[in-house]
Amino acid sequence: MKTKGKILKDFALRGMIAMGFGPIVLAIVYFILGITGVAENIGVYEMVIGIMTITALAFLCGGMTVVYQIESLGISKAITLHGIILYIGYAVVYLMNGWLKDGLTSFIVFTIVFVLGYALVWLIIYLITRNVANRLNSKLKNRAE
Repeated sequence: MKTKGKILKDFALRGMIAMGFGPIVLAIVYFILGITGVAENIGVYEMVIGIMTITALAFLCGGMTVVYQIESLGISKAITLHGIILYIGYAVVYLMNGWLKDGLTSFIVFTIVFVLGYALVWLIIYLITRNVANRLNSKLKNRAE
């Protein structure tokens, strides 16, 4: 079982590795906003806030993968905790950057897209893991015979 200190160290290390991808993601978001005509000119303040918030979000996303190493949580609680914290993180960043317009409708759409995306990622992970496990079990069964 990992100690709290080891878990926090892993969180920080994973977060710092992921932070490098934050500005790249922001550049892609701003590029998409630019080609769709949503944002043509971005001010210095908006750019700084975008860089800082996306970098912090990348740190959170990278670091949060450590929840799957906390054995006492179990996989269901770890997935739920991970999803809730990421949802809050994304929502805060989107609101701070003005990517979610004021109003309940845009927040509901954001929530639905997040939940569906999160569920799709976990469905893909489950199917891949099940496929690998079935192949390994088949190989073990063939060796035993």
